[in-house]
Amino acid sequence: MSTDNYPLYAHWYKTLNWILDSAERMPKKVRFSIASRITDLSLQILELIVEAIYLKQRQSSLTAINVALEKLRVLYRLSYERRYLSSSQYEFISNALNDAGKMTGGWLKHG
Repeated sequence: MSTDNYPLYAHWYKTLNWILDSAERMPKKVRFSIASRITDLSLQILELIVEAIYLKQRQSSLTAINVALEKLRVLYRLSYERRYLSSSQYEFISNALNDAGKMTGGWLKHG
């Protein structure tokens, strides 16, 4: 699979690496709750992107990606408010999630 044809895949793959690194650095007390949930949702999004690439009927996968992105936004906002993330980390992930949402929305409209 060439990632050149799927900018959402390329973007999310890079973002996922950042997410996995940051989740590993979250305080030990939240690694099995918030960090684990963030990791699970992020991996689920990667799986849904792969499904959307290979399935002809991709609307349900793309809709599920949007829902998972929104859940991540909430979990990251909570993490930031509880000071598990710095403001620069929160700014980075907020922009990355917004970009992924725009790409998903564009694919939904034109795909």
